[in-house]
Amino acid sequence: MKFSYKYLSALIIFIFIFTSCEDNDQVVDGIVDNVERGAILRTVEVISNEIPIGNDESNFAVDLEIQDIENGTLVQSVEVWLGFRDNSVAEGGTDFSTTEEVLSETIDTSDFMIGEFGLPRFSYMITLPELVSELPISNSTVDGSDQFTIRFELVLVDGRRFSFADNSGTLTGSFFSSPFLYTATVVCPPKPPTPGVWTVEMQDSYGDGWQPTTANGGGPGLIVTLSDGTVFEIGLCTPYEDPGYDCSDGTSAGTATFTVPDGLEEAADFAFQGDFWGEMSFQIITPNGNTVGDFPASTDAGSLAIDFCKD
Repeated sequence: MKFSYKYLSALIIFIFIFTSCEDNDQVVDGIVDNVERGAILRTVEVISNEIPIGNDESNFAVDLEIQDIENGTLVQSVEVWLGFRDNSVAEGGTDFSTTEEVLSETIDTSDFMIGEFGLPRFSYMITLPELVSELPISNSTVDGSDQFTIRFELVLVDGRRFSFADNSGTLTGSFFSSPFLYTATVVCPPKPPTPGVWTVEMQDSYGDGWQPTTANGGGPGLIVTLSDGTVFEIGLCTPYEDPGYDCSDGTSAGTATFTVPDGLEEAADFAFQGDFWGEMSFQIITPNGNTVGDFPASTDAGSLAIDFCKD
């Protein structure tokens, strides 16, 4: 019988492909079988990450969701670890930052609830007094701009653990948003301004000065409104009045003052009318000599955030 080389070649190719596919399937199966699957803790919503001094009811709060290949059932519990970053160390002072985290709480699966995607969720919150009590610090240690770290660690039923150190770029962005590690910043709420003479140091990088809000039909300037209704309009040159214009070439810096009386019970409002030319900067200094506002050129118009923690 005459055997065609064409059919022989086809048979060899078929056997090769079949064998190769079978081998590849075995390799893929081996890889899949040996993949170790973990779990992630997805951020649903950070409700609050600022903690005002003096408000014991304010807290850090976040809603979290557990995800794993078994719809969250691989997770046995969630540990909460706390730390402190002292960002307000005075020159020559002591840095009270914690060198080691403190285990604050272990959240059991009984505290989980099922969310909209059929996965376990839980809410976590902690107040400033609770944070201080958990860590080797005191109330006098904490000041504005200091930060607390809140780190979550998933403990799986097989004993494995997953947290911040196990993260990748895929888990920290987009939908997953699973940083495991969060920061709560200490802030100072508004308070009545210190009575006495306040100072405003002003600069103009262009060198022709700038005027308060009444100038040029509502030009740039600093407006301070006290709770008793007193308004101070502050600029690098005197207020504009036709036909005078006191700003001139060479006016690149200056100082203004305003006096706050005793007895005010509410915070003052500090507002900037707008730096239209990107050349004006200024600093606000309290009667105690503390700079509570340092605003660079191109500061946006609107209310100014005054750091009363520094006074």
